[in-house]
Amino acid sequence: MRKIGLIGGISWVSTSDYYKLINEGINEKLGGLNFSECLIYSFNYADIKRNNENNDWDSTFNMLLKGCEFLKSGGAEAIVLCANTMHFIADRLEEAIDIPIIHIATATAIEIQKQEIKKVGLLGTKFTMELDFFKNKLATKEIEVLIPEKQEDKDFIHYTIFEELGRGLVTDETKKRYIEISNELISKGAEGIILGCTEIPLVIKPEDLSVPVFDTALIHSKAAVDFQLS
Repeated sequence: MRKIGLIGGISWVSTSDYYKLINEGINEKLGGLNFSECLIYSFNYADIKRNNENNDWDSTFNMLLKGCEFLKSGGAEAIVLCANTMHFIADRLEEAIDIPIIHIATATAIEIQKQEIKKVGLLGTKFTMELDFFKNKLATKEIEVLIPEKQEDKDFIHYTIFEELGRGLVTDETKKRYIEISNELISKGAEGIILGCTEIPLVIKPEDLSVPVFDTALIHSKAAVDFQLS
């Protein structure tokens, strides 16, 4: 089994999901008492959020680079960034540390292709929705991406990811609003919805929508398992 390193704390809620999903995935493949050989470097989310909100991605990069180097020194052969937004600097990190970063958008694009879907809706932080780092990976597979048009919808998603879901809080009102926003994207032609933040599966389940739901945390975890067993 190949050892992987997880960059966590972005948020701790999704990090615990990744740890659970990856260990379950290894055990499903190998059985018995086989589980993932992995390392975790977990950050204080408040530091990351402050940098990103100030558009100080260089400071975030330097923090994550330190974490990646620590994991590499511990024997990690690949890195898993346990958050969609952090993939804004994934390619830069991969070049700096010279080991693979298993990219969440690349793994998601492969899963979308399997279902022969050409247009999807994307929900996530404002960085994931508005910047190109996620959409460009899908574009290489000829997959068109729609995001919410209303600023108030994008603001709502961004706010609740940090202030509710990132703390493990789930309300019926927030769930209802996420479903409404998703259905609006579906009405505009989305054939699937990407849960492009690793906390969004807390409020949207596959049975909530009429089109396929792509849970990026689950997809990313499966890609990590595939790497470990490759």
